[in-house]
Amino acid sequence: MILNEWKDFGTDAAFYSLESFEKEIGDAFEAMYLEDGKEIPNYIWTKQYVVVIKPNTRMINDVSFVKVPRNPGSC
Repeated sequence: MILNEWKDFGTDAAFYSLESFEKEIGDAFEAMYLEDGKEIPNYIWTKQYVVVIKPNTRMINDVSFVKVPRNPGSC
């Protein structure tokens, strides 16, 4: 489901609030896609990017963010 309001999420390594996410990405939140039964979103839309959430699972549960420009021609 797509949420237009921020939902905090965390991993073993970090906890992400709206403020901490926007600071790390450097852009303002717009929406997030969260699969039913999952705690961590798959995608987060900001004003300028679609952020793909990639799981990094080895010894601990962690994620990385991949920023994809929403309008590559204007960057």
